[in-house]
Amino acid sequence: MGELFTPTHLIVLAIVVLVLFGGKKLPELGKGLGEGLRGFKDGMKGVTDDVNKPVDTTSKPEQPVK
Repeated sequence: MGELFTPTHLIVLAIVVLVLFGGKKLPELGKGLGEGLRGFKDGMKGVTDDVNKPVDTTSKPEQPVK
């Protein structure tokens, strides 16, 4: 199948995006994509912080109610 993203493919893809969305919409699309990626990274950071949080082993377990 070969290389998926050769320079020629990227140039053709850029031309197609420019034709489909126009020059005026590209900054808006870039801004939206950047905000989406930033939100995704922040969400993943929160998940990894929760996973890496130390477990408090000094507290006593709750006794079941009889």
